[in-house]
Amino acid sequence: MSPSGALSPSPRTLEVGSLAHFDRLLAAGAMTMHGWHAQSLDLRGRSADLDRMDPQGAIFLGCTFDEGMEDSLRSRGALIFPKLQGVPFNPYRGRLYSAAELYEDIGATEYESTLDAKVYHWSILPGQRTSLDATLAAALHDHAIGDALDDLLGNGDFAGHKIVGVMGGHAAQRGTREFDDAAHLGRLLALAGYTVATGGGPGAMEAANLGAYLSRMPDVDFTAALLSLAAVPGFRPSVTAWARAAASVVGTYPNGATSLGIPTWFYGHEPPNLFATHIAKYFANSMREAILLELCSGGIVFLPGSAGTVQEIFQDACENFYGAPETVTPMVLVGRDHWERVYPAWPMLRSLAQGKAMEDRIFLVDTVEEALAVVAR
Repeated sequence: MSPSGALSPSPRTLEVGSLAHFDRLLAAGAMTMHGWHAQSLDLRGRSADLDRMDPQGAIFLGCTFDEGMEDSLRSRGALIFPKLQGVPFNPYRGRLYSAAELYEDIGATEYESTLDAKVYHWSILPGQRTSLDATLAAALHDHAIGDALDDLLGNGDFAGHKIVGVMGGHAAQRGTREFDDAAHLGRLLALAGYTVATGGGPGAMEAANLGAYLSRMPDVDFTAALLSLAAVPGFRPSVTAWARAAASVVGTYPNGATSLGIPTWFYGHEPPNLFATHIAKYFANSMREAILLELCSGGIVFLPGSAGTVQEIFQDACENFYGAPETVTPMVLVGRDHWERVYPAWPMLRSLAQGKAMEDRIFLVDTVEEALAVVAR
């Protein structure tokens, strides 16, 4: 299984996620589509090409064809997964989300009208999580997101990048020291050449993605952005106001540095932040958490948080506890008082690590500057 949780394609499998890719294959003289997985392509107007090709062993997921072409392809050995009705998302999508897609027209419409909100409300309809149609659509979607994430890491924007995770509570309010520290950490990591990955939500997660996004901006602009966001401290009582404040910052400072957010509709009441340039949003929270931890080859920094962050600490600790020495990655807990007294995760983590390969890869520090120094060793 690949790091993103999607099944790794066999050597004979070819993911065809765009018309441009499809056309390149035709231009190269391909005569058979055996092993092709075509995702969500509009193939109308290409019937002549499809007629001359051998489709035996090809799979078409949510594609659109000229009239009669589906029957032709099926009769010649292709497998066709149809579009699913009544689903407010594309379960066969071939790319990650962007904030602009999830929050389309947020400046003029309420959050409840956005794609993000519509998908969440679909997911919590009575009986939806036990309905065969709904669970199939969600599973297909999460597989497609995992596949898109594989592409991003393998030969896309993040290929060859060292990814550092930033974990922390969703409750950190804009305008607080906790939020500003997380933003400063994201900025420092990006400036040091790392790609920042977070859970993609509000609070410390938003702050870290914000810091990475604005890492190319002068200090004065970074400070101005923090002050601007502080006017709307959190997503309660209004996600709309919270999102519009972020959209205003993005509009003022376009083309920010890349970072990754991996949120979930399982916690759909916590909206995704607008500063992650690439958003891998899943329905299955367990898959999302495992993927996020596995991607962070450069280690993970754990900022002060509560139950969710504690869970992430020990989920990561479990991977390092049982992992081979070469797979162990740094774990950096920020905030001695928080992790020794408020939620005493550090003493237990230190006990677990004793005598293991992870023993010299766990750290407790007080500042984000110290955290960066540890990760950079």
